[in-house]
Amino acid sequence: MTGGRLAAFARPGFPVFFAGHLASQLGSAMTPLALAFTALGISGSLSDLSLVMASRILPVVLLLPVGGVLGDRLPRRALMMAADCLRASALVLLVVLYAAERLELWSLVALTVLSGAGEAFFRPAYEGMAPLLVPRGALPDANALLGLAFSAATIAGPALSGALVALGSPAWGLSAAAGAYLLTVLLLFFLPPVDPRGTGPASTYLSDLRHGWREFTARSWVYTLTAYGALFNLLVWGPYLVLGPASADREYGGAGDWGAVMALYGVGAVCGGLLVLGRRPSRPLVVAVACGFPTVAPPAALAFTAPLPVVCAAAALAGVGIAVNMSLWMTTVQHHIPLDALSRVNSYVTMGAFVGGPVGMALAGPVAESAGVAGVLGFAAVFQLLLCTAVLALPAVRAVRWESAPASSARPAPPLPQPDPRTHPQRDPQ
Repeated sequence: MTGGRLAAFARPGFPVFFAGHLASQLGSAMTPLALAFTALGISGSLSDLSLVMASRILPVVLLLPVGGVLGDRLPRRALMMAADCLRASALVLLVVLYAAERLELWSLVALTVLSGAGEAFFRPAYEGMAPLLVPRGALPDANALLGLAFSAATIAGPALSGALVALGSPAWGLSAAAGAYLLTVLLLFFLPPVDPRGTGPASTYLSDLRHGWREFTARSWVYTLTAYGALFNLLVWGPYLVLGPASADREYGGAGDWGAVMALYGVGAVCGGLLVLGRRPSRPLVVAVACGFPTVAPPAALAFTAPLPVVCAAAALAGVGIAVNMSLWMTTVQHHIPLDALSRVNSYVTMGAFVGGPVGMALAGPVAESAGVAGVLGFAAVFQLLLCTAVLALPAVRAVRWESAPASSARPAPPLPQPDPRTHPQRDPQ
């Protein structure tokens, strides 16, 4: 990597934001595994496991529009801090109930919902930060660097959580995740506020929602790839995230082995982040969608009960593809969506892409109990292969370039704001 590719770190505040993002993603990477084995420890039921895993994603889907509006109206740094305080509080309560032997399925679901609500407020604010912190030309590398932080967390989080669950209990993993969220709050405290709001007349919540929706629907490639994400999460990744831990518990070595699988996914994601760093593909969305083909491998490997090294290699391959996809997608959206609507558009994108996740997770367990785990995961692999092929054939996807003029909106994106000199030095991407 050259100095130019790391130039974002020279921007005031970016290193602090990068560290806060890394800590938050570490908490997010540790949480699912600990929650999954908490649920399995309560009843061992695949249906209950599906319920718990879906309850983390459902509030994200339902509350993302609210988070998007708040992310465009309020200081994004403050919103991110409040969201991670909420997530940490939910996990601390889970640990207390677990330690007191008072944790039941209903309380596990309720507190998991609370944790998911925190993510709904954190994500749109986070995704609107990069254009405030780095110039447009530096966005591809800034997003690639943030993707590397995400990938590093994806390696360390499941491995650490799996080790803590295996050596102690799920409460150990939940405690570590809560600590990571609190570390995020501390780091972001040293990031001075950057206010994305424009100077136009005050607007209402509903008018903000409508404006964001107009920006979302004005570009066919945005809603097309959002629909792609919804189908992927419904029929491929949602079932994989539920049936993967169940397969590890029944066919492999339990939490430790599943932690290793997810850690190798993270290793692949790091490789993907390094691969995309400094790259400027002429057709970024074609490359992004093509990187969906490697995600066929993880469900296929589990469907055939492949040896653990093969399952890990499949996860690593998927990690490469997803890391490249995420970086190219985020940069494309930031190039074409006006800054004053970015959080709202991202909230619609994420809500649409995630909407299939809770349904896929909720149905994966019951369907697998009747059709078999191998049948569900085998279908997921074949479907993803066909889905990527179909999306790549769409002209709207093939036509998008980063060199295109910024998308039209109520007004063009405002110039890069300067940090408030009265506060601590700061910087923030994505």
